[in-house]
Amino acid sequence: MKLPIKNMVCNRCIEAVTALIEEMGYSIRTVRLGEAEIEGDLSDEQKISLREALRKRGFDLLEDKNSQLIERIKNLVIASIHRESKPMKTNYSTYLEQEIGRDYSFLSTLFSAVEGLTIEKFIILQRLEKVKELLIYDELNLSEIAYQLHYSSVQHLSNQFKKATGMSPSVFKKRQLNLRNPLDKVGD
Repeated sequence: MKLPIKNMVCNRCIEAVTALIEEMGYSIRTVRLGEAEIEGDLSDEQKISLREALRKRGFDLLEDKNSQLIERIKNLVIASIHRESKPMKTNYSTYLEQEIGRDYSFLSTLFSAVEGLTIEKFIILQRLEKVKELLIYDELNLSEIAYQLHYSSVQHLSNQFKKATGMSPSVFKKRQLNLRNPLDKVGD
């Protein structure tokens, strides 16, 4: 049985959900971002129990198809920005259409209606969280960060950063502010 799970955004989330499902005595087939697959089916009581346990840890079971689709979009964007080291060979609209198998205009309309922000804004916010992370780590200069995150220029990155945070990347870095947001809360 496949169980779509909300707020799984990193490998530690996968580990936490895996441990929880094992603690509850279910046999796991696979666990990946946004989904766990277990052997057999769950009764309504078991689903309620699993949902409560997941919620205590910041996750949730997704029941309806639209919520599952939006979670899949979020997970694809987060993975492409925060975990992929190679550049995408296409733009996000084409990438999401190919991965999900639905028209981008449908995905965009649904995402905006449910989340209250566009997919494009969500992508920008995720990229800026990655910029914050890289600035805090202090391993790359701004030009390298802009290149790594596929910004057209350092100026474009700086303008976007300042518009979103109210300060330039250099001020952010100098102040050593840890104003990062958990990935599952970006856009909330």
